[in-house]
Amino acid sequence: MDAWIWIVVGIVVVALIVLLLMTSRKRKEAFRQKRDETNRQHAAEIRREGENAELEARENEAHALRAKSDAEKAQVEAARLRQEAEKRQSEAQGLRSDSEKHLTKADALDPDVDDEGRRRSGAVVDPDQRTDAGRDMRADRDMGADRDRDPRADADAGRDPRTDAEANPADPRRNTPRE
Repeated sequence: MDAWIWIVVGIVVVALIVLLLMTSRKRKEAFRQKRDETNRQHAAEIRREGENAELEARENEAHALRAKSDAEKAQVEAARLRQEAEKRQSEAQGLRSDSEKHLTKADALDPDVDDEGRRRSGAVVDPDQRTDAGRDMRADRDMGADRDRDPRADADAGRDPRTDAEANPADPRRNTPRE
């Protein structure tokens, strides 16, 4: 009987060991599956981040290409404007040269101008003649007269101290040139 007890105890111990081995395998398999699932999810997150980074890189490249294109376009526009400015500058210099030639020719013909282009003293000045700056000498003379006039004297005389054109804006002579 003692042998039978030891045989039964041995069978129970072997059965417990087999049972423990089977449950540990199932646990290991469950742990491995859980670990694999966690790794899959983590890998999917990393892939999404990589795809987002790739999209952002493409977008940045597109912005860089657009900026480069805009810069090249601006350089072309600047070169065109530079050429236009040089052309206009040369035209202006040509016109200035023509103007100087005309003035020199006019001075050569004018008996009141000496050889150095200065007006001789005692020469008669035509009030309608324009100066080199293109201003009407009569306008200068009239402005001086307005400047010298005392506004208090006009007020005492019952006149408006402003010029006639300023005093009456509806006057049709206001915008007409002086004769």
